[in-house]
Amino acid sequence: MSRKLELLVIHCTATPDGRAVSSDDIRKWHTSPKPTGRGWSRVGYSDMIHLNGWIENLREYNHNGWVDHWEVTNGARGHNHHARHVVYVGGISNGKPADTRLQEQYDAMEAYVKYTLWRYPQIKIAGHNQLSDKACPSFDVAKFCRMIGIPERNIYNPE
Repeated sequence: MSRKLELLVIHCTATPDGRAVSSDDIRKWHTSPKPTGRGWSRVGYSDMIHLNGWIENLREYNHNGWVDHWEVTNGARGHNHHARHVVYVGGISNGKPADTRLQEQYDAMEAYVKYTLWRYPQIKIAGHNQLSDKACPSFDVAKFCRMIGIPERNIYNPE
């Protein structure tokens, strides 16, 4: 069963600033059996923004504004069947949550968010920390959205 795409959720890999992460790393972390992995059947993100700003697709999707069963990722419990999830590499500095986005990542994220909004004008943009008790993505997504000119109607507000 398909559900209408309603959310774009932004995540971080929760790795130290400057440490590269590959799509194989992400898949291993998510799909390896516990206790080394999470034991999920699929990766948690649709796309990943690398340190150099390269955006890599991690789970194919059909770009039609609906989330089909085969497109679902495990990004945020209760918000997977109606969302896309994008992750940037980083989010930890000196062992603590921090906005570690490099300029290339910031620019790529801005383009990614604006393109997604252009494709799906009804979508809301949220940080993982707005949907669950997490520090991820280690920055204020609503503030970021306002800084890049995203309309208020497209910024997720849990209230």
